[in-house]
Amino acid sequence: MSTGESSINIHDHGTSLDKKKIRVQCNYCGKVVSGFFRLKCHLGGVRKDVVPCEKVPENVKESFRNMLEERKRENLAKEVGKICQPDLPGKRNGWPTSNVVKHFKFEASQTAGYGSKKQLENDSVVEDDVVEHFPVPNKRPDSKITINGQLKEDASAGQVKKSIGRFFYETGIDFSVANSPSFERMLNATLGCGQVTIPTLLELKGWILWDEVKEMQEYVKKIRHSWASTGCSILLDGWVNEKGQNLVSFVVECPEGPIYLHSADVSAIINDVNALQLLLDRAIEEVGIDNVVQIVACSTTGWVGTVGKQFMDRRRTVFWSVSTSHCIKLILEKIGTLVGIRGILDKAKIITKFIYGRGEILKLMRNHTHSYDLIKPSKMKFVVPFLTLENIVSEKKNLKKMFVSSEWRTSVWASVPEGMTVAHLMEDLSFWTGAEMTLKATVPLLRVLSLIAEADKPQVGYIYETMDQAKETIREEFKNKKSQYIPFWKIIDEIWDTYLHSPLHAAGYYLNPSLFYSTDFYSDPEVAFGLLCCIVRMVPDQHTQDLISLQLDEYRHARGAFKEGSAIGKRTNVSPAQWWSTYGKQHPELQKFAVRILSQTCDGALRYGLKRSLAERLLMSGRNHVEQQRLNDLAYVHYNLHLQNTKLGVKSGLVSEEIDPMDDWVVDKALETAPRNGGSEWMEADCTEATVNAEEHHETEAREG
Repeated sequence: MSTGESSINIHDHGTSLDKKKIRVQCNYCGKVVSGFFRLKCHLGGVRKDVVPCEKVPENVKESFRNMLEERKRENLAKEVGKICQPDLPGKRNGWPTSNVVKHFKFEASQTAGYGSKKQLENDSVVEDDVVEHFPVPNKRPDSKITINGQLKEDASAGQVKKSIGRFFYETGIDFSVANSPSFERMLNATLGCGQVTIPTLLELKGWILWDEVKEMQEYVKKIRHSWASTGCSILLDGWVNEKGQNLVSFVVECPEGPIYLHSADVSAIINDVNALQLLLDRAIEEVGIDNVVQIVACSTTGWVGTVGKQFMDRRRTVFWSVSTSHCIKLILEKIGTLVGIRGILDKAKIITKFIYGRGEILKLMRNHTHSYDLIKPSKMKFVVPFLTLENIVSEKKNLKKMFVSSEWRTSVWASVPEGMTVAHLMEDLSFWTGAEMTLKATVPLLRVLSLIAEADKPQVGYIYETMDQAKETIREEFKNKKSQYIPFWKIIDEIWDTYLHSPLHAAGYYLNPSLFYSTDFYSDPEVAFGLLCCIVRMVPDQHTQDLISLQLDEYRHARGAFKEGSAIGKRTNVSPAQWWSTYGKQHPELQKFAVRILSQTCDGALRYGLKRSLAERLLMSGRNHVEQQRLNDLAYVHYNLHLQNTKLGVKSGLVSEEIDPMDDWVVDKALETAPRNGGSEWMEADCTEATVNAEEHHETEAREG
């Protein structure tokens, strides 16, 4: 223990609120923080991610500041000592020991990633003049060699290595692939310009990764600066891994683009609501309480659902919402449990399992449907049954022709029970009628999902109207017959009222000029209450609330700048937030309020399809600080590159490109005892068909030659 720690006891200045000492309260200002270490930072005022105490005596503040600085110097010295081992080059090889370490600050907690220790440019504990992690024998090839233009050649080689490195970081591929001879041959064959310099494993883990971290920090920094004006949403991506651990990743969403914050293992606090709330508090503090407009949850059950019930009672200025795609999942799952619809889906599954489980039949089907697949894959597994049913109905005529064709009648499968069952379904009028009824109720909801998944602008200003339009479309599909559409309306309203609806949605509907100034705009009590709720929660100052109310009257009657020709013409041509940024300048209080609401998303982190395996590795215990920091860097770069690509237009959408061979709409248990004729796996048909096509192509070329 250092002399600074022995002279002052942290327990004399804070009180533990639980047995595990997870929540600690400051004796001076009453603020609750997570653990005594953060209390030291709070009292010493040395970290920007911990709010400094304003009431602590100056001598106490100075003591804790000195204590933390001394500990930092001791830890840094220890890490430098660990690194300068015989198997690593040190000062004797020309590396200055003063610049050995950059990222060794690692906080031992359940939270991992860049969000748990702040961006380096915001970290007051790390010195500004430290520019390298630690020495490695592979220095970046942009050295000071200038003989015969060698510098230019080396810099070019460095850019090639960085490009290859980014490929590894972006895809999450194991670095050992760089040692594969096939990888090098592939690059050389593709580029056709001689030998390509492949980065070594040490370079991929060293200077290339550090350069990517620095570039990504600059990108993230620009996005962070936008939060003050547009606000942002924190998206939760929670899951349970194969080991039964409850994990969660935090993503921050704003119009400038999403960024990865950090990941955490909440297994140890899964039943401690207060500790879970504290976890969310830390994320909000990291982003900035004045920047966060809402948290978008990934689920309505488990620990996320438990926290959500109490969240808004504790955080009055931050809203709690549930991801729209998750709520539509709940709606579709509930519709799928209705007796009539469940039977239709079961019959549709019998059809696809039979066809995709037999190569000969799959090839026959594709011949009749002109290579059109029945199964429509999606990263959102819950929509596959309804997308597939839609495909089956669209190919109704071709499927019926297939099962009366001579190829089918002469097939061995036409006489087995499974084949006879499917052939009978093709002539079953009740099946086709039920399938069409199911699609009338579900396709409008699938279109909402597709709109959200493919949207390139915040949807909070549209979701209220979009869901209402989906209900109206369902009613029209059933020819306004209440007995037919009301059961589906009830399911939608139940999920909407319980989970999906947020005051932000109602306020966004009201403040969206393309909807507000339309002829069919309708402000019901729910909309008025949502708008008022947002004003009260998001604007704590009473005077500003009064100004917003007065300015809303100008907006309501389209007076002043709101009635200008350009403002009217752009109501539907630009995003609602951009419209307010351009035409709301005469009413700055209302403008700021409207922009912050209309800049938010209504969907969760699932749409980005983050690779969870890297976060699981990140949260494994037992690594030394150097390896943990390297993995932190890799996760930071990987996730933010993935999210950056989404911002640049690389979107996944609703439909996936590849059918999952293990999907339960493909796998048929009956194949274990069924005859094998023409191939027994659906993928065999793909291979066989490709081979036949290739042979036909070569024969045609030979004839023409």
